[in-house]
Amino acid sequence: MQKKATLQNEPWIRFSTMENKRETQLMEIMDWATSNDDIRAVLLTSSLVNPYAPVDQFSDLDIEFVVSNLQQFLSDDSWVENFGKKIAMIVENEEAFEGKHAMRMVFYEDYTKVDYKIYSVDKFLEEVNNEELQEDWDVGYKVLLDKDDITKNMKPPTYNAVMVKKPTEQEFTTLFNDFWWDMTYVAKCLWRDDLFYAKFMLEDNMRTQYFQKMIEWHIGLEHNWNVSTNKKGRLFKKYLSPEMWKKIEATFSGSDIQDNWRALFAYADIGTELGTAMSQKLGYAYPAELDSKIRNYLNHVKSMEGKDS
Repeated sequence: MQKKATLQNEPWIRFSTMENKRETQLMEIMDWATSNDDIRAVLLTSSLVNPYAPVDQFSDLDIEFVVSNLQQFLSDDSWVENFGKKIAMIVENEEAFEGKHAMRMVFYEDYTKVDYKIYSVDKFLEEVNNEELQEDWDVGYKVLLDKDDITKNMKPPTYNAVMVKKPTEQEFTTLFNDFWWDMTYVAKCLWRDDLFYAKFMLEDNMRTQYFQKMIEWHIGLEHNWNVSTNKKGRLFKKYLSPEMWKKIEATFSGSDIQDNWRALFAYADIGTELGTAMSQKLGYAYPAELDSKIRNYLNHVKSMEGKDS
């Protein structure tokens, strides 16, 4: 007879108050998995087992099931309601992940959220036997259940996947060239009163593709490339000075065209400041001439407002 699952006195799981709902849910999942012959192993991954990740009452449970018969397991998803009544569920099968695994992401009526990743035993062992630990495991994992010792060869997490990486000179040059290039698109959109396209360039391109990476490099450089800012800049405020954070806040804007012009020039100012400082410390060339000429263009387009082109 399988022993009842117990997670008490496990220091690696970081739960408190409302997180008790999550702990109770995890216990229910483990009790069910322990008694279910189709489930051969269970892992907990992501922020709850990553010492570099922030955890709060909204942190999800990220569960990995390894099952003996994947197709049979996926044929009926009613099992997800063993742990609460669902509000919504996202279903993604193996074809969405190159045949490696499936996903069931569930939002429950008690407002907990569980992301279930489901492997066949064969596909799981393929991942285990890869030369490098896959990123989802390298950021942290904990084996909660293993009925057949199939996790015994898993490499320990290094957490390297979450650390800010030092850019090469080519990466540095490319990012700043692209950063200044895309400013020209924003300026044209603002002159045209084309708010949707301007916001796409400001937020999707400039912020997420260039600005975020720029700030990561700044923080990485300040911490000898031994720091994690978590995904999408979640920990930027923690590692930046109040003065620098205020400058970065200025790059956010509302719907007013003039406010977006202000934000665009805030982008330019912080880009110049971070770029020149990092170039000196890294020993890489900063595109100062490009910086100057694009600034001139921005001022030129701004001065044309209200005039015929």
